[in-house]
Amino acid sequence: QVQLVESGGGLVRPGGSLRLSCIASGFDFDNYQMTWFRQAPGKELEWVSAISVRGVLTEDQDFVKGRFTVSRDNAQNTLYLQMTNLKPEDTAVYYCAKYMFAGSWNPHPTKPMFDSWGQGTQVTVSS
Repeated sequence: QVQLVESGGGLVRPGGSLRLSCIASGFDFDNYQMTWFRQAPGKELEWVSAISVRGVLTEDQDFVKGRFTVSRDNAQNTLYLQMTNLKPEDTAVYYCAKYMFAGSWNPHPTKPMFDSWGQGTQVTVSS
């Protein structure tokens, strides 16, 4: 059974940093693209950062480029999102998701392409 468990969210002041983690189990983690999504209050779910199976390729949305870094440790079955220079508009529930196609890379994923999701972790940026 696939499980994705996020952690690391919290309350942080503007300009602060957080590192999110997503521990995966129940599938061959090192054979699937992983992606971070987020959903802000009253807004639709949007993808944030994607990473290829070996972590060689990454893709970020423009609104986080230069501030967020996605990475993975395949030996530990863990996905990370390092977030710096956080802004109030980054406030959202952040989810990690598993791409449904093994061994593939999609730099512009959409929600229907993901078949497993974590429960989410709340990030609040406020002074």
